[in-house]
Amino acid sequence: MYYSIDKNFFYSKDNLVALHFKYDPGRRRFVEWARNEIAVVPDFHKRILFIDEVHFWLNGYVNKQNCRIWSEVNPQVYVDPPLHQETLTVLCALWAGGIIGSYFFKIEGHNVTVNGDRYRAMITNFFIPELNNHDVQELWFQQDGATCHTARATIDLLNDTFGDRLISRFGPVNLPPTPYDLTPLDYFLWGYVKSLVYADKPQTLDHLEDNIRRVIADIRPQMLEKIIENWTFRLDYIRASRGSHMPEIIFKM
Repeated sequence: MYYSIDKNFFYSKDNLVALHFKYDPGRRRFVEWARNEIAVVPDFHKRILFIDEVHFWLNGYVNKQNCRIWSEVNPQVYVDPPLHQETLTVLCALWAGGIIGSYFFKIEGHNVTVNGDRYRAMITNFFIPELNNHDVQELWFQQDGATCHTARATIDLLNDTFGDRLISRFGPVNLPPTPYDLTPLDYFLWGYVKSLVYADKPQTLDHLEDNIRRVIADIRPQMLEKIIENWTFRLDYIRASRGSHMPEIIFKM
């Protein structure tokens, strides 16, 4: 069901509508901050690690959390989620220097979804060790406002690693809600991967996991450069439109 309050709201493709101001001052403040950073450090956007996780259903269902249509009119779309379907939860960090991951959330070999404890275990046991190959002092970290990301224990852990170079709700730099059009994993990576991994119709989760690892590993540096440069274009669009969301279907499957 969709509700419309007035013309200042966007509809969101979802089972239960999430309404957002068309002219969002929080988004405007964020893009102004980012543009100011780029003015001082021209390659600032190349120093941000964008991190996110997503579900992959074995039957090819596209998670509504990562497939949105922003529109000023009711799109009249209802997404019916599958029941009792096998899924994988995978996380990646993407930046101009490459992709860290794929990381699959598992306990004793069994696939699980993410929560705060599992997210922090991933950061401690996988992500931070991976950063040993990079100059952490030069890298920023951006995550969305999912509860497992923004629990006090998680923010404390990330502050210990990144200090004031943390872009997150409750972090030193506040990332506004619904940052899907400002997160390369949302506006590119997950849609791109999902468009390829089901081509051979995987019948098992192991097969699907192998496909995900292969597709992500095959992404070339030149493609990542274009994705990160596109982030700066999005900053300019959002600033010019006073904080509105990009008028697009983020994922074209």
